Amino acid sequence: MSTQPQKNRLLVCLPDAEQERLSPHLELVSMKLGQVVYEAGDTLLYAYFPIDCIISLLYVMEDGDAAETAMVGNEGIVGVSLFMGGEATTGRAIVQNNGHAFRLKAQVLKKEFERAGPLRHLLLRYTQALMTQMTQTAVCNKHHSVPQQLSRWLLFGLDRLPNNKIKMTQGLVANMLGVRREGVTDATGVLQSAGLISYSQGKFMVLDRPRLEQEVCECYAVVKREFDRLLPDVMAI
Repeated sequence: MSTQPQKNRLLVCLPDAEQERLSPHLELVSMKLGQVVYEAGDTLLYAYFPIDCIISLLYVMEDGDAAETAMVGNEGIVGVSLFMGGEATTGRAIVQNNGHAFRLKAQVLKKEFERAGPLRHLLLRYTQALMTQMTQTAVCNKHHSVPQQLSRWLLFGLDRLPNNKIKMTQGLVANMLGVRREGVTDATGVLQSAGLISYSQGKFMVLDRPRLEQEVCECYAVVKREFDRLLPDVMAI
């Protein structure tokens, strides 16, 4: 597989001079399913630019329960607290779909951000889009049915992967959505009966994306429009 930074949409949108300056500092790393990138309270040493993996951002309760607040794929970066001034994290980041990412040392990212160049502009716009995803996810989890939440989650995933398959057990999806496993099992059955998806041995396959987009709640479109508005060049890649 190619190891060029162009595999991450944020990086490919940078001017050539920016890419050339960052390239020597980008380290290609393997991201394994279930790998914890950071825990709540950790001081970040690196930022990650996913290439063909998905990283879930989770809020963790005191009793250990967790729910996904956002997912990050090749359209984004994990580690926004580094340039937003927070340094430490308030949640957990875990690899949802294995693959690869470029790792960048925290001090390098902060130095580039302080240059107030194209990278800073791009990261701030991405952060605003990410905040929209987090807000809409919270609204969706409270007000919409589990089949609608599952549909939104699958479409978000497909937007960040090169094919129509997502490797994830129903139990793990339940953890991501913050619902009971039985609820995800029932929701999967509903979508399968409608001919929208198939599920077997920990793999979801979307069979009819246009119809799935028609059936999903408005939350998917709200987030997609905001990403397209704020990051038109990134999302067009």
